[in-house]
Amino acid sequence: MTLLYALAALVEGSALGQMARASVWLYPVANLAHVLGAALVVGAIATFDIAVLRRVPAARGLVRAGIPVAAAGLVLVLVSGTVLFAAEAGPLVRNGVFLAKLGVIALGILNVTLFHLAISGALKRGEVPATARLFAAISLTAWIAALLLGRAIAYV
Repeated sequence: MTLLYALAALVEGSALGQMARASVWLYPVANLAHVLGAALVVGAIATFDIAVLRRVPAARGLVRAGIPVAAAGLVLVLVSGTVLFAAEAGPLVRNGVFLAKLGVIALGILNVTLFHLAISGALKRGEVPATARLFAAISLTAWIAALLLGRAIAYV
């Protein structure tokens, strides 16, 4: 953990970290962009997951429509999250809620990777296998948890 804390101190002391803390606008704009990005990512993913859970055959079409939305949201989340993290990296790496958020995001990413490896062929054929519902439930739970934990960081 000492290495993690040292790296966090370097990030926080970086030019980006200093700018994020000194600027009147950078941190609030990054915060708003982070919320918008999260809404786009989770909204696109949740729409697909709900379709899979309900065994809607059009889930395949939702993948094609949702991927650009989720990708745009992901770019916003990554860029804005970098600014937000740089502003207060030290306290964040010591915050259990922040670490839990990173954990459920990792779970969500692992889940979507496994989903596409295991299920994408069936979806291309218009099928929604029963195992897809398990992946969708895990996905929906992980991404909603990431949103809630992200919001809770400010209060812990």
